Order: sequence, then structure tokens, then C-alpha cells
Amino acid sequence: MSASEMNASEMNSVAVVNQARAMVYRLLSSLFAKEVDHQLLHELTGEQAQAFLAQLASEPAFKQDIDTLISVLNTLKTDKALLELAADYCGLFLVGTKHSASPYASLYLNEAGSETPLFGEQHQQMVQFLKQSQLQVQTSFPEPADHIAVILAYAEHICLNSGDAEQLKFIESYLNTWLGNFAAKVTQCDTGTFYSALARLTQSWVTSDLEGLTQTTH
Repeated sequence: MSASEMNASEMNSVAVVNQARAMVYRLLSSLFAKEVDHQLLHELTGEQAQAFLAQLASEPAFKQDIDTLISVLNTLKTDKALLELAADYCGLFLVGTKHSASPYASLYLNEAGSETPLFGEQHQQMVQFLKQSQLQVQTSFPEPADHIAVILAYAEHICLNSGDAEQLKFIESYLNTWLGNFAAKVTQCDTGTFYSALARLTQSWVTSDLEGLTQTTH
């Protein structure tokens, strides 16, 4: 095999890996963006999604939380079950009480005791990232741009469109710096098991992804 053929093969392999990484970020973003409805449930329990989740679960660090997600998804056979999970989502991410887990980066990155306005610094920084990439938050998603679903969706975008060093810098600065506290808060407040497993899986995934990016950039 010639050097040019080897380079082409390596580039193709990297592209495949980055597509898989982007799919993980897209999956996580979709689950934080809104309640699980009939359409999302259909997608998540489909053959392709189940195969993808099974492949992810082959990694020991992810297995327990993915098993929990799959187990809960498999119980959503009725409208009542979907409504109960939607109530968990609302109680955790929409009501904004001391018994909820805010999905906004600003509330975890600002100094303790300081007042944190919505649409603050982290929101403005994310808006700039989105503008630079000619992206924007969908009008159907009326949330500040530092919502975890938006940040994860942007991570999906840069997996496919940016170099490893830029990805490493963004994921470290805009996800890893606060995910631990967020996951702990979700686990503390979740009355069920689905969203605490999702938050822990997100933290585990980001930790693993950063390790891989660090290896490729050094």
C-alpha cells in the first residue's frame, strides 16, 4: 500500500470515528432537549438505535447507565408511562426549584452566591460559537444557548467539522468544567432512574472522549 493510500485509509478511519462520536453527542442532546414523546421513543427503540446503544454498552464505563436507559425505555408501553417520565423531566429541568437540576452551564460555572442571570455570559459565548458556525438555536427550542442540549448539539457539530485540538478545547471548557456538578445534582434530585443514568452517562462519555482527544493531540 502506498503512503497516499495509507493516508487516505487513516483519514477515512478518523472520519468514521468522528461520525460515531457525533452520533453519541446527538443522542445525548436529544434526550436533554425535551421529554421522551412517541416519536423519540420509536426512534430510540428502533433496531438501529438499539444496536448503537448495545455497541456503546460494550464499554464497561457506560454499561450500567445504558442498561438503565434501555430498561426504562422498554417500560414505556402506555401514555401513562410516558407522562410519568415527562413529569420527571419537568420536575428536574423545567421548574427551577431547589429540588431541580438546572440544565444551564451558567448556574454551575458562576461563583457560588453570585446571582446568575439567564442569557448571561455562557449563553453569549455559545451564541457566538453558533454564529461563527452559521448555526442557531431552533425557534422551537426557546432556551438560553448554554442549555446542556445546545452545548451537546454543538459538540456533535464540531466532531464533524473541526480539528481535534479545537474539539478538545471546547469540550473541556464548555462541558467538562460543570458536568460533574450537574450529574451529581440530577442524581440527587431524580425521583426515577432515567435522567440520573443519562446525566452520569453524559459525564462518563465526555471524560472518555476527552481522554481520546488528548491522546490524538499530544
